[in-house]
Amino acid sequence: MAKSKNVCNGKKLSYISVPSQIINSLSSSSLQSLLVSPKRNNTNSFFSVYKRSCRSPRVWLFALFLFGLVGMLRLGWNIDTLIPFSPYPNPCLETQSNTDSVAQKHDALVANTNNLGQPSHDSPSEISEFWKQPDGMGYRPCLDFSAEYRRTSEVMVKDRSKYLLVVVSGGISQQRNQIVDAVVIARILGAALVVPILQVNVIWGDESEFSDIFDLAHFKSVLANDVRIVSSLPSTHVMTRPVEEKRTPLHVSPQWIRSRYLKRINREGVLLLRGLDSRLSKDLPSDLQKLRCKVAFQALKFAPSILELGNKLAQRMQSKGPYLALHLRMEKDVWVRTGCLPGLSKEYDELIQSERRRRPELLTARSNMTFHERKLVGLCPLNAIEVTRLLKALGAPKTAKIYWAGGQPLGGKEALSPLTKEFPHFYNKDDLALPEELEPFAKKASFMAAIDYIVSERSDVFMPSHGGNMGHAIQGQRAFSGHKKYITPNKRHMLPYFLNSSMPEAEFNRIIKELHHESLGQPELRTSKAGRDVTKYPVPECMCNDAHSHFI
Repeated sequence: MAKSKNVCNGKKLSYISVPSQIINSLSSSSLQSLLVSPKRNNTNSFFSVYKRSCRSPRVWLFALFLFGLVGMLRLGWNIDTLIPFSPYPNPCLETQSNTDSVAQKHDALVANTNNLGQPSHDSPSEISEFWKQPDGMGYRPCLDFSAEYRRTSEVMVKDRSKYLLVVVSGGISQQRNQIVDAVVIARILGAALVVPILQVNVIWGDESEFSDIFDLAHFKSVLANDVRIVSSLPSTHVMTRPVEEKRTPLHVSPQWIRSRYLKRINREGVLLLRGLDSRLSKDLPSDLQKLRCKVAFQALKFAPSILELGNKLAQRMQSKGPYLALHLRMEKDVWVRTGCLPGLSKEYDELIQSERRRRPELLTARSNMTFHERKLVGLCPLNAIEVTRLLKALGAPKTAKIYWAGGQPLGGKEALSPLTKEFPHFYNKDDLALPEELEPFAKKASFMAAIDYIVSERSDVFMPSHGGNMGHAIQGQRAFSGHKKYITPNKRHMLPYFLNSSMPEAEFNRIIKELHHESLGQPELRTSKAGRDVTKYPVPECMCNDAHSHFI
């Protein structure tokens, strides 16, 4: 019996099994005829058909049709991409040069796909794992006010005798927190709230007013049944000398507010409060906690022009696929205030230390601690190298699209190079917006911060490099929106592993994932720890998972 074996040199070897007794009876010429197939039969059987076919006009017409079809295919697609799907594969004809050519074309196709923001070489498990959202456990917004609250509301919103003036300071997220507390204090006193005055920021020099940043009509409408909001004092109170309070203690209760201010505002008609930051207790009665959530998550909506541009940039990020938003706290003033060093070079470290010696009042707290001590207890922002290692350990694919929010980092692009080298799809608002789109907001720091807030809040995953008002506000907003993924860096516990240079990468990644498996935005009860802000942890006062509750 004959057996054939293909070899990629274009030859076919044949093997014939013949009993030895027959071989001995064969002549050499007869044996040769068994080993070599007659050429004449193959030639005649093939070429005779070939010659007859070539003489047929139908064959020529069919050939011309095929030639035209191939030409059209080459105009529309790269015909080489169809080769692997040929019904007649012939591996013996492939050469190394052809393989290299196909690989180069495939790489170019992948590069073009990446530029368009489409998924490329990441495995489905890698993509789905990092972008997977936490289990919200069925929690939904639930702002049911008590019957007593609703009854007293009818009286309060009709009152025309008491007015509360407030001056709020800081950045936009800090101002938001103070506006929330201003509404609650007005409710405690039964007073109408005059639209808050935004103090000019000494660092940014932004002179924006409330209605420049927030939608005033929406603010008034949402709170119409809770607190009366007026744009200015009525003529009956314009000449009234307001009672001014500058030194409200930290974390005061509603009882303290009433005992301190109620008689005075009833007598004078106007109360002016400054410096509201963290003055009101985080632990309030249920109705007032719900009011805080209503202000923060529903009433404080950005002005239409800001919202339009912020949503437009968020849509541009979404068009590239799922994206991660990073709030990078790497500005010069952040390093100075936190008592930390950027770690870029000796020159930059000395610059920060010199600024801190010159203005010691800028250091926010724990001035007796060294930089290293502050770092180990988690009081310092993560730098770009640490953010990169953390994201890689948590499974962020190299093709992840990243929007970074925040001011220009100390050290400029050089400070961001560890991130951009590892994650090249790296954007901020300047990269996404056309010059004419950002021009109206160029000298308005609050507007720029608001745009960052919108794009960050709408991201698939959000992570801050350091705690702060913006990070806390977005954490609460994402929780209230259904517990969208929010990575809270566990700095205190993870930094010792960052400092261990001998640890294998696989072991490092495993440990980092384990440290963060409960820090991905899952529902967390505010009541489990006193002193937490309900606008950061809205469960259980502002959210519930009871099917019989009234959801809004």
